[in-house]
Order: sequence, then C-alpha cells, then structure tokens
Amino acid sequence: MPSRLNPYISYDGDARRAMEFYKDVFGGTLALHTFGESGGVEAGDAAADKIMHAMLETDNGFTLMAGDVPPGMEHRPGNDIAVSLSGEDAAELRGYWDRLSADGTVSVPLEKQMWGDIFGMCTDRFGITWMVNISERDA
Repeated sequence: MPSRLNPYISYDGDARRAMEFYKDVFGGTLALHTFGESGGVEAGDAAADKIMHAMLETDNGFTLMAGDVPPGMEHRPGNDIAVSLSGEDAAELRGYWDRLSADGTVSVPLEKQMWGDIFGMCTDRFGITWMVNISERDA
C-alpha cells in the first residue's frame, strides 16, 4: 500500500453523528469503534459510547478519520484546518458541496474565481471548514 495523507478530525462527543453525516455525503464504508469496546473505560462510564476511532473509506479513494477527544483531554477547536476536495467532476463535487453546506455557513460561494476554477468554502454543521475546487478543463 502506498503512503497516503488524510485528515483526522477530533470532536467533543459529536464524532458518531459527524461521521454518519459524512457517510451520507460521500458514501462508502464507515467503521466506528468506541472507548468502551477498546477497554479504555469501564462499562457505564459516560465516555464508553464515545468514538475512540472512526474511519470512512469511499469507493473513489477518500479516507476520513475522526474520534472524540479521549477522557481527560481538553477539546481545543481552532481554525487551523480545512478539508479540501478538488477535481474535474463538477456534478460530483457540487453534490458534495450542497450536502456539506446544508445547515452550515458559506463563507465563499461556490462560483468561478479569478484563477479560472469554480471554488467555494463553507463550514459544515459540525464546525469543520471545507474547500471545494472544481478544475476547469482547458477548452
């Protein structure tokens, strides 16, 4: 298997809902593992049902990983990460955009930009920033 780079997002209790949402957006196979299943916390502990590790793998090669912050660690969200989707399949990318931006905040509308591509940026309902770039093929 070649090396790959993929985002890993930390949540404060929303990892299951967020990853199920991303599965609805991108399709694919979602694996969820809780802290309770790992033996990291006792049954009945509030953290037992939180997600220790989640991985979404899609048919077109996307991999997105996430988890809830482990018990005893502080969740410190920031604006230092954005997930970027890019390619030439306008219909596919517009579909992702529509679903990601629904119930979120659009900071840059998905439209033609000065560099010639169609680009947009939004923050989804879970506070994650997404950038979508549709490359314009040479005419």
